[in-house]
Amino acid sequence: MVDVGSKASTHRVAVATGQIHMLPATLALVQAGTAKKGDVLGIARIAGIQGAKRTSDLIPLCHPLALTRVALAFDIPPSAQTPTIVCTATAETVGQTGVEMEALTAVQVALLTIYDMCKAVDRGMTITNVKLLEKQGGKSGHWLAP
Repeated sequence: MVDVGSKASTHRVAVATGQIHMLPATLALVQAGTAKKGDVLGIARIAGIQGAKRTSDLIPLCHPLALTRVALAFDIPPSAQTPTIVCTATAETVGQTGVEMEALTAVQVALLTIYDMCKAVDRGMTITNVKLLEKQGGKSGHWLAP
């Protein structure tokens, strides 16, 4: 692990996003809340929060963090060529290292949960465009994705 002992504790925020593409019928099940496994987006939200909290257990050499907030939002863009659910995760802490990995893990786990809950009707779903959108805090300051 990188030694962060001499770094100042600051308020740190990271925002990440990703998408899952699916068949129109699959998206209709998610929107109607009629998937056999239950409320897909509600369960994906909880899974993403759990994923963020367990990031240091999953990623070698990642510092365990005391998260102060993890929030996930889901959006269904009406203009997408392929039915798509966009997940955006925000992770926050006050500490000596950033929360980028926690935000990215939250997005991936949430999207994988959607896949798991819908795979019986659509094995061709694809997860794409997972990336960091923004990072705040620490010595390097504020960063926005181009």
